[in-house]
Amino acid sequence: MGDISALGQEHARPPALLADRAYEELRDRLVTLRIRPGEPIDEEQLGRELGMGRTPIREAIRRLALENLVTVFPRRGTFAAEINIKDLAQIAEVRAVLEARAAALAAERLTDGGRLKLEALIDDLHASRGGDDMAALMALDTSIHRFIYHACDNPFLDATLQRYFNLSLRIWYLVIDRLPHLFQRVNEHEAMLEAIAARRPDLAHEIAANHVATFEREIRSVL
Repeated sequence: MGDISALGQEHARPPALLADRAYEELRDRLVTLRIRPGEPIDEEQLGRELGMGRTPIREAIRRLALENLVTVFPRRGTFAAEINIKDLAQIAEVRAVLEARAAALAAERLTDGGRLKLEALIDDLHASRGGDDMAALMALDTSIHRFIYHACDNPFLDATLQRYFNLSLRIWYLVIDRLPHLFQRVNEHEAMLEAIAARRPDLAHEIAANHVATFEREIRSVL
């Protein structure tokens, strides 16, 4: 028999997994501004790039619309949501509370598998020092936040934090080349991860809240 076609591969995968993959790919393009605010999203082209049909793409777009990352206009199409800088303070208010709670819960509920991932992230932080690759640093920052959300072992809190973090990321990428202390801010995560590893929820809570507040102030200073 010949190679399985892309369409055959799609049918071989559960639809939910395809929709998740489409969601993650489109989400990452949106939050890193590879798809610029206001830019149209071509469902057919995206499907060709990902090797899947329209159904998982449309499911992903529905999710992203609920998270305010895309805007769907009937008879006009789907567009990357515009960025409103005025939202920054309100998003930060939510994140300061929820990120701190997630860090504290992660410290209380860290599993053996989670500890291994945590140690790998600390190693990645050490390796990033002295470099100048901002995109890699932001990717590491994102991995750390999403690790903490998962480690808190509360899917509702995880999903809520993911939503607000994604909105924050779009603003960060808008000003990434102007942030004065990006490497310092990202490397603050080492202290947070160490507090989680040491099962010190109060310290993890404090570091996380301060981190969000400091980052918000620095972003505001360059807007």
